[in-house]
Amino acid sequence: MRKTTTSTRFTSRLRGAFVAIAVAAISGTTIAGGPAEAAPSGDTAQLSRDTTQFKGVNWADPRDNFADDPVVLSGLSTSDSYAQTYAKASRVISAFRANLGANTVRLPINPYTVNGRYWKSYRGVIDAASDKGFKVILSYWEGTGPRKDGFIDDPATYWPMWNTVVKAYKADKRVYFEPMNEPHGYTDTEWADIAAKWLATYPSVPRNQVFVSGAGYNDHVTSVCADPRLKGTYLSLHHYGFWKEYATYDQWVADLKERIGDCANRTVADEFGAHMTTGFDYNKATPDNNFINFMQAVTDTFRELKMGSVYWPGLRTGDTYSMQTLIGDPARPWLATTNQSGADRLAWGWGRGKPVQP
Repeated sequence: MRKTTTSTRFTSRLRGAFVAIAVAAISGTTIAGGPAEAAPSGDTAQLSRDTTQFKGVNWADPRDNFADDPVVLSGLSTSDSYAQTYAKASRVISAFRANLGANTVRLPINPYTVNGRYWKSYRGVIDAASDKGFKVILSYWEGTGPRKDGFIDDPATYWPMWNTVVKAYKADKRVYFEPMNEPHGYTDTEWADIAAKWLATYPSVPRNQVFVSGAGYNDHVTSVCADPRLKGTYLSLHHYGFWKEYATYDQWVADLKERIGDCANRTVADEFGAHMTTGFDYNKATPDNNFINFMQAVTDTFRELKMGSVYWPGLRTGDTYSMQTLIGDPARPWLATTNQSGADRLAWGWGRGKPVQP
């Protein structure tokens, strides 16, 4: 998630050079792939007719997942062993299900996490979620500071990271791979090229286990949807109320549908959110409140278009958007809901519950 939509600092020339380096680096990875232009070969896996099977939340590092060291999810610690991580994660995942009815969790990865010592422990989160029957979306986050620019930070560590992750989880049908979160440093075409190279590099990964981010801040999927090289993948969209100072309910519906185009059957909104700890009542129509208009509009639209959605964040310490908060013994964590009306809108978008009452 990004709280702002600042423009990239890179010139077109530098950006083009970086993309060329990133794409060239792929050919040196340890897992062989075919040409980017090739159609899927031998992959008979099919997408479902819609994406309603994804009913989820993000579990995030308090730093917003942008880090130049391992990502540490809220409630966890780098000092935790695999067994401790697994036990804590099992309880958090169970709470997501009990409190919200979720069946999907989106998790961050970066090279510091996967290529370093923490990977052995961090796998406890992925394994616990999968063992609980949850779908798990693993998404690459870039670093912070000058690295927070919408580009892959370092191809020399990015590709070994994915080699490790793919080797570990390609056979787990509950695990999904998202090559990059919010690739806003690239043009639409540049990003589609990199996504196509990712697919070509890992031909053993069924395409229906891949989420290709929308271009920009994941803010539209129309360009990646139209690219035939990316056929058979899911598409991920982000959508936030802070992108506009104010919009009506109808304007938010129109804005969302424009970003989706005719690609709803492949699209999952794997980030969207609004303030949950400020007392807003999302079950009551309040036309003068931008965030209430937003939450009601997007969850109605997800339901109408039969789209899956993954709320940002299900759990992130210190985030007013967080739908859950940690309670109890830190060694045996549990969660409490921060705003029941927000949880009600989430459930409505997932096909349950009741509509907003007039």
